[in-house]
Amino acid sequence: MHRKDTAPSAQPTDSLNPLDARARKVVEHITHRRHISRNVSQELDRAPASFGERAADAVAGFGGSWKFVILFVVTMLLWVSTNVLLLAWQGHTFDPYPFILLNLVLSMLAAIQAPVILMAQNRQADKDRAHSAHDYEVNLKAELEIMMLHDKIDQLQNNQWNELIALQREQLHLLTSIVEQRNSPQQPS
Repeated sequence: MHRKDTAPSAQPTDSLNPLDARARKVVEHITHRRHISRNVSQELDRAPASFGERAADAVAGFGGSWKFVILFVVTMLLWVSTNVLLLAWQGHTFDPYPFILLNLVLSMLAAIQAPVILMAQNRQADKDRAHSAHDYEVNLKAELEIMMLHDKIDQLQNNQWNELIALQREQLHLLTSIVEQRNSPQQPS
């Protein structure tokens, strides 16, 4: 079922009150024939980020990269091989097996890295919510525009049907008059 009104502007503004802010914004854009799509990423990038937010993004970006994984593996191999070589050449190491100091360093790294990555994920979730809200507005506007186009097409189709019916009535009237003329007795001249 399609709406019978042709545009949201035909409704009084009082009927917009039950709509939420996003829906009112979309209706406002439709009535003023303005675009609603915009680059949300650019807007979010322009917003000033605090030092902590930038640091969290950098740590999460580095911690989730192949560079970090390779550096981590190389560091682990160097640590273990250095301790093994020191044990073989000098008889003692700075971190004897089972590498308790290495475990402590790794635990501290994980303890610091985890909340920082969570902060970065929270920022990304905020960005995703902003993108989702914008997508909703664009989709709602597109849906309303499509509904209005359907209404216009339905109206054009109804007008065409009415014109066709009027033409057929006129043709029937002309045909009836032609048949009546043929059936009527012709008067001799």
